[in-house]
Amino acid sequence: MIDVVALGELLIDFAAKSTDSAGYPTMAANPGGAPGNFLAALNAYGRKTAFLGKVGNDAFGNLLLGTLNAAGIETKGILVDDSVFTTLAFVTFDESGDRSFSFARKPGADTQLRWEEVDKSLIDEAKVFHFGTLSLTDEPARSATYQAVAYAKSKGKLITYDPNLRKPLWRSMEDAKQQLLWGLRQADIVKISNEEVEFLFGLGVKEGAAHILEHYGVKLVFATCGADGCYFQNRNACGHVPSLPGIRGVDTTGAGDIFGGSALWKLLQSRKAPEALTEPELREAVAFACASAGLSTTKPGGISSIPEYGEAAKQAERLLRRD
Repeated sequence: MIDVVALGELLIDFAAKSTDSAGYPTMAANPGGAPGNFLAALNAYGRKTAFLGKVGNDAFGNLLLGTLNAAGIETKGILVDDSVFTTLAFVTFDESGDRSFSFARKPGADTQLRWEEVDKSLIDEAKVFHFGTLSLTDEPARSATYQAVAYAKSKGKLITYDPNLRKPLWRSMEDAKQQLLWGLRQADIVKISNEEVEFLFGLGVKEGAAHILEHYGVKLVFATCGADGCYFQNRNACGHVPSLPGIRGVDTTGAGDIFGGSALWKLLQSRKAPEALTEPELREAVAFACASAGLSTTKPGGISSIPEYGEAAKQAERLLRRD
């Protein structure tokens, strides 16, 4: 039995780590993509997951398949395409470790997934279906995502969603906004950043979470605020958990995805519907997710930076005491 299946992009993050004597950046290749990072966190803490997507028949595609297999993620739903290259992302960092992106994706293999290629048996088997918006930037992956989400909903799956806005990948900000809003209308659980709330609604996280719950049918919102932690809200409860103190981040790649996967792991442990969770239960889940995400920033990369359960749990307890 699969707990969570995700559909979306697989890519290589090239992160600038240093410069050579001529001033050119030295880049480290980190396998990832938001849905892969998300699933890897769930796997690291004991859940069974599977991926639906496409890579190129190239060295980077092989690296991604090997990395996901090593993380325990089921990869039989990932197709290998001879006609397109695996997507590459180039990440640069400011002094705080925050990122800016550029992409080699015209087209990338992830954008070429078709609905008829999607392994629907993996959706049938899973309890939860997860998606983001990088699969909504281009056809045919956009239509494949629409149909996969509709299929998962028809099968009664819990739908989780991360808008994961990457502005350079969209032809226009209006198209981006419309697709992000479409995703909100499909989801039961949403992990959204404060920047995405501002982009969509011009609101702060508290007002934005309430707006999403009221107008989009979402049952639970996690609104992450970077170094300021996370605001959470469902129909019964709301609150805020601070970020992990004393962290000296070196790379925030994948931290939001690891937060999302860690939070979902806690929710699945509760065996309760997202709208039925109490304030203490949500606070515990968010504290664990904040701890896991915070610790991940102390190491480079996404999947490779997921902390051990014991360390994340220890730091989550510290957060709950502090809070």
